[in-house]
Amino acid sequence: MKIQRILCCALLTASVHAGSSASYTIVTGITDAGGRRGSSTSYTQDSSVGAIAGISAAVTPPEVVKSGYLGQLSEPTGLRVTTPALTLNETAAAQLSAWLTLDDASVLAVPATSVAWSAPLGPLSINAAGLATAGAVYQNTAATAQASYSGLTGSLGLTVLDTIADNFGSYAGDGLGDDWQVQYFGQNNAQAGPIFDPDGDGQNNAFEYTAGLVPTDANSRFLLNIVGTPQKQIVFSPVVDGRSYAVEYRASLTSDPSWQTLTTVTTPPDSGVQRTVTDTDASSARKFYQVKISKP
Repeated sequence: MKIQRILCCALLTASVHAGSSASYTIVTGITDAGGRRGSSTSYTQDSSVGAIAGISAAVTPPEVVKSGYLGQLSEPTGLRVTTPALTLNETAAAQLSAWLTLDDASVLAVPATSVAWSAPLGPLSINAAGLATAGAVYQNTAATAQASYSGLTGSLGLTVLDTIADNFGSYAGDGLGDDWQVQYFGQNNAQAGPIFDPDGDGQNNAFEYTAGLVPTDANSRFLLNIVGTPQKQIVFSPVVDGRSYAVEYRASLTSDPSWQTLTTVTTPPDSGVQRTVTDTDASSARKFYQVKISKP
């Protein structure tokens, strides 16, 4: 496809006298009134009548006419796709643009509505106007936006970011991280729900997710023991990175209104994944303990 732009000008004339030097000779002839600048809100042009002696630049659409040509002939060599950023948050949208790359290293904008858009890879949909919308993902996922125009095809690689932890497929809104569920159960597995205990260890998926355990391994369990007298040692494991642990107590399981955080404690360094918390005020006849695990 050839793209031709021609600048037509009226001839303005004036006389010029002969002159000479060791380097050149000017004979009597006619010259024009060029060398001036014309401008508007859309373009500027420095030119000489009968030829383009400078550069004519139009703002919309972006075009450049080169010096020394009555008309500019350019051959498209490719199609380029651009967007403001190469990452896109899941469920968010971004405008795509298409550009013809020409054989003189310049580019020419193509109206987005004239392009055939597609998304051959990844959780991405693109409408006829080039607006790309990301789908829900359970982890950062590669995607490709593709444009076709006048026999040319261009593509752009994007990354859809997992910015919402609990919105993927059948796992959406159940309180568990989608990445954790897909890691251990694959996609659309009913046994991945929070109330299920697929490994039969007595601890359901909601607890194992919070505690950082493996829900498909019966040996991956959270253990709590209370030993010692008169001081009580609360021994528990495993202690996992990214979790916080607080020992709580009650004097009665029926009359006390709620669990309270145990503050009369000493806590030596952990032994591997095991932590020991000693209650230094365990003189009462009865005291009940639990460990509260939090995952940010």
